Amino acid sequence: MQLTNRISFRNLQGDLFGGVTAAIVSLPLALAFGVASGLGPISGLYGAICIGFFAALFGGTPTLISEPTGPMTVVMTAIVASLTASNPDQGIAMAFTVVMLAGVFQILFGVFKMGKYVTLMPYSVISGFMSGIGVILIILQIAPFLGQAAPKGGVLGTFMAIPELINQLNPADVVLGTLTVAIIFLMPKKIKRVVPPQLVALIIGTVVSLTILPQIFPGADIRRIGEIPSGLPPLHLPTFSSDQFTIMLVDAAMLAMLGCIDTLLTAVVADSLTRTEHQSNKELIGQGVANIISGICGGLPGAGATMGTVVNIQTGATSALSGISRAVVLLVVVLGAAKLTQPIPMAVLAGIALKVGIDILDWSFLQRSHKVSTKGSLIMYGVLFLTVFVDLIVAVGVGVFIANILTIERLSAMQSSSVKLVSDMDDDDTEITSEQKALLDQAQGRVLLFSLSGPMIFGVSKAIAREHNAMQEADALVVDLTEVPSMGVTASLAIENVIRDALDKGLAVYMVGASESVQKRLHKLGLYDLIHAEHILDDRTDALQQAVDHALAQGAIS
Repeated sequence: MQLTNRISFRNLQGDLFGGVTAAIVSLPLALAFGVASGLGPISGLYGAICIGFFAALFGGTPTLISEPTGPMTVVMTAIVASLTASNPDQGIAMAFTVVMLAGVFQILFGVFKMGKYVTLMPYSVISGFMSGIGVILIILQIAPFLGQAAPKGGVLGTFMAIPELINQLNPADVVLGTLTVAIIFLMPKKIKRVVPPQLVALIIGTVVSLTILPQIFPGADIRRIGEIPSGLPPLHLPTFSSDQFTIMLVDAAMLAMLGCIDTLLTAVVADSLTRTEHQSNKELIGQGVANIISGICGGLPGAGATMGTVVNIQTGATSALSGISRAVVLLVVVLGAAKLTQPIPMAVLAGIALKVGIDILDWSFLQRSHKVSTKGSLIMYGVLFLTVFVDLIVAVGVGVFIANILTIERLSAMQSSSVKLVSDMDDDDTEITSEQKALLDQAQGRVLLFSLSGPMIFGVSKAIAREHNAMQEADALVVDLTEVPSMGVTASLAIENVIRDALDKGLAVYMVGASESVQKRLHKLGLYDLIHAEHILDDRTDALQQAVDHALAQGAIS
């Protein structure tokens, strides 16, 4: 695997134009996410630069634009609030350490080739989680949108303080926030293709706050970003306390997983637009490196961003040079034009972030989830509620657990119908040849055919045990595994119980059609040491014939 991404200069103009355009789109979002996280706008800018540059350099998707995203910012906000509350002196430094640890996790995911497994999560859980993050981002913007400082207590604190915030709203800030949202929503599509609405809203909102609003609201105290330090970022070394390291690891794993899902889903979007195929494991390594560097530089964590990626591709980018040039443009802004951002109103950034939160909500599935699946809808709304009001990790854990239990129950019910214990063919729908039917009829119930088909997951063991308990007196048992491609440990143990019990009762046991993987499983259980070698066959007809001959020899068939 090539260490760095493929950088091509054959489409220099398209890549540079794509990078500059993506930088223009990223600038207001980076500022808004930095403010929303509680770490300040400079952290958003450093995150956009570091994530964008190193993910483009080391990633596996040439046209992917990586930067701080809404979901990553929401998780980071919770981490910052938690760590600073428990450790005011080192909380911020510990939060950046969590970003570094998340990068390490992502690199490990990529090294161990877990990219293809990251997105194997029920859509109802992903939808509920992402919608919950959207709701959190919206709630967190209420205070700055109304011209107030964020209340203590994070999401719950803000939610409970909404009546008080409304009573103390600053009319000038509300006007700015409303103007920002209106511009982003109502700007004609023709203009959106030329210039991003977020940037237009940022410029117009700032100009209005400096010129028109002071005349309408004399003496109004409009909250602004303030001075952003220019120059290179100060480096942050990993910092943690021993009693909180476990909590930090859990936060980092959550941040890493969310970043992986966010990135790989965006990479799929990029593939569909460029008719290419990304390298998921390499992309995770690139994202991990980028997040480690971002944490060291005091930047927000990031992931693949759909909006920036689509804009980048649509403006002609074809290689990683676009992502690198985007990061360079943002670095120039920080080094030389940081002072120009000082008068930007916080309400404008809140309006921009509010629109991002609205976009994160999975409106399509929210509107029709109850029509698709009642259980899936309940899982989605449950995950959404837990995400907003309890905890992000708890929400995903509970959602995945319940969704998987329901899936396993459904698959087990389907597979259980394929587990049958047959003594004759009078009332059975098992596919069988006329010759095999004649043999079973000849056996007069003294030969039992234990037929299984499909993957034997652990949920099927109950059906195997049920048929086992219904086993009648006989002379021979034919265990047919011809249509079983795989067998789990629990199902294997259930089969073992059937065979051992049959042998203890003196039945002759015949094994038919076991695949190579199933044979290995049963060999490890020692079943092939219990069954005579001549009783292990490949054809069901031969096994039934031998079983009937055995019953005849026992004098059980008249």
